Amino acid sequence: MYKVKVFVTLRESVLDPQGVAVKKALHAMEYKEVDEVRIGKYMELTLTDNTNIDERVKEMCEKILANTVIEDYRYEVEEVVSS
Repeated sequence: MYKVKVFVTLRESVLDPQGVAVKKALHAMEYKEVDEVRIGKYMELTLTDNTNIDERVKEMCEKILANTVIEDYRYEVEEVVSS
């Protein structure tokens, strides 16, 4: 089995209103050292087959997991060893 960790973030050129709101809240709580906040998504997929794993994961990301017009994604694949 394989665990795929997918990280999706807004592109740098896209305004992140949720991140701005969190930054303001942090500043209101006296965490003034916070300069910027960007909000993203994290997903874990468990796959049973590693055939064309990179191709398949890219396809999943581009079709449903990320909006590639405004978001970037990256992923990590690790083999899960059963004990």
